[in-house]
Amino acid sequence: MPASNATPAIFASQFRRVLKDGGSAEHAAGVQWFFKEEIKSHGWYTGDLRRTAREARREIKKAYGLDFLVKVADELFSGSILEEKITAVLLLEKFDREFGDGEFALFESWLDRINSWSDHDALVHYLIAPMVVSKPARARKVFSWAKSRNRWRRRAACVALIRAARQKMLFPQIKRLSDFLLPDQDGMVQKGLGWLLRESAKYNPKQTVPCLMKIRSRAPRLVLRAACEKLPPTTRKRILARP
Repeated sequence: MPASNATPAIFASQFRRVLKDGGSAEHAAGVQWFFKEEIKSHGWYTGDLRRTAREARREIKKAYGLDFLVKVADELFSGSILEEKITAVLLLEKFDREFGDGEFALFESWLDRINSWSDHDALVHYLIAPMVVSKPARARKVFSWAKSRNRWRRRAACVALIRAARQKMLFPQIKRLSDFLLPDQDGMVQKGLGWLLRESAKYNPKQTVPCLMKIRSRAPRLVLRAACEKLPPTTRKRILARP
């Protein structure tokens, strides 16, 4: 562990050395298969990365506090390597009830540092979405993201509501967002919307299925197929039938 006068930047630099030295070049080459865009990866397996981050999280928080840990994560999420960004999220996950609006604004700013769907979904699903559940008023932010030219902010608008959908929360917001994003032609946004509607349909079919029936004539097939994945076969067939 760095000396007691170490800064978040020093911790982040140490993390970067550990991540570079501990990866697998062979696995890094395989990671690229999952992405259309070029990804920089050190080739870590998720389980190993999670264990390393968990141990560091415990030590840093105990010695320096949560605010310091957030600053270390902020340094790491500014990097270009996939494992650096994932580690930043792993350092902070499960602290959502201890975070306030300041941290929410910080995590929102990280949306402009996204390189791929992987670091995007880690950030939004594991940090931002739980904070929306803990303070539902934050859901209003998704509508400004949905209007963004940035595809990752538009995808974030969907993924940020998934935790709420699983708890049968915020259905009016989910419905409104769906109506707004249905015309979106970006595949990443469509997949995010399909994911959101799939979770809503799974946990709240009573409200979601009628909504899917209303939008089926104008919803992209990718969105509609994803939304129906967890529904009973007869219901799924009815929704996917050409109107």
